[in-house]
Amino acid sequence: MKKHGKKYVEAIKKVEKSKLYSKEEAIQLVKETSTTKFDGSVEVALRLNLDTKKADQQLRGAIVLPHGTGKTKRVLVIAKGENVKKATEAGADYVGDVDMLQKIEKENWFDFDVMIATPDMMPLLGKLGRVLGPKGLMPNPKTGTVTTDVAKAVSEVKAGRVEYRTDSFGNVHGIIGKTSFTDEQLIENLNAFVAAILKVKPATVKGDYVKNISVTSTMGPGIKILVNSFDK
Repeated sequence: MKKHGKKYVEAIKKVEKSKLYSKEEAIQLVKETSTTKFDGSVEVALRLNLDTKKADQQLRGAIVLPHGTGKTKRVLVIAKGENVKKATEAGADYVGDVDMLQKIEKENWFDFDVMIATPDMMPLLGKLGRVLGPKGLMPNPKTGTVTTDVAKAVSEVKAGRVEYRTDSFGNVHGIIGKTSFTDEQLIENLNAFVAAILKVKPATVKGDYVKNISVTSTMGPGIKILVNSFDK
């Protein structure tokens, strides 16, 4: 059985295990129960009523949070011609085409967090799928990382875009900020994340779509939120 540290044990005493909190109470608690000395991340998790064996119930996409995630992401853009200039001007950390792909393949280079590619470059990326896929770095049209508008994609990532996808159990999770954020910033980011997931509810879902929602800080306890506190 996993043994928790003293700080975690103290933090979990503040959380009523069976209680469903309002989003305002939950955000307040998630900051109070953060146990790290560093500025920890705040993450949201939604358990959805999905059958992920069905293709239309496998959700994947990206959300631009109003206040970002508090983390600066390093962006690599795979493009040619005019798009190289556009990506550079938008703030991409690395831009190139075959040279960058060879660097990844031959040098095992992964000093980036997000890869964006133009559609014409995707055939060249194919052979790197086995390397990029498991790391979650393979560009995908659903997350806006395969696009002809590289400047917009780079800007969104730098502004705090987070990607999401359902796991095999129908769960979706993502970072919504840092414990140093104000309650208002975290609530607005939380609202944006939940609203985006509600928006992509598959038409084939029967019954309640969202089973539960919880927030947690890095190494902190999970805090369950009343689902209807997101009702308009």
